[in-house]
Amino acid sequence: MSEQPLERLILEVGMGNDLYGEDYTKAALRAVQDALHHSSLTLFRSLDLDSAKMQVRVTIGVAQPDLVDCDAVAASLPRGQATVTAVLGGMNVVDAGNGTTSVVASAAIEAFYPMNDVPWTVVEAS
Repeated sequence: MSEQPLERLILEVGMGNDLYGEDYTKAALRAVQDALHHSSLTLFRSLDLDSAKMQVRVTIGVAQPDLVDCDAVAASLPRGQATVTAVLGGMNVVDAGNGTTSVVASAAIEAFYPMNDVPWTVVEAS
């Protein structure tokens, strides 16, 4: 049995930071929460769709991607099957005078759904 094609339904972005702790996971979690607070996925309730079938792909941009706990970020998502990848991005803001570094993370959240499971037909515009 071949896998159903997935269509991207949502792309949302967010920004988060950890101003004093240099915690890349905390900054990533805040960026994801920022993105989530911009969205309301009412189509699942409106069309009676199973949100467990939704695949969620999260890309986190930080200056040190290897310091992000991607499993913790995935666990913070309320719906769908999540995959989280940390990549080089975001920024560190160094305050040499105080010996601190503020971590800034960006997040892109993409939600995909198997359109063959949707009870309506997508029609291409002519």
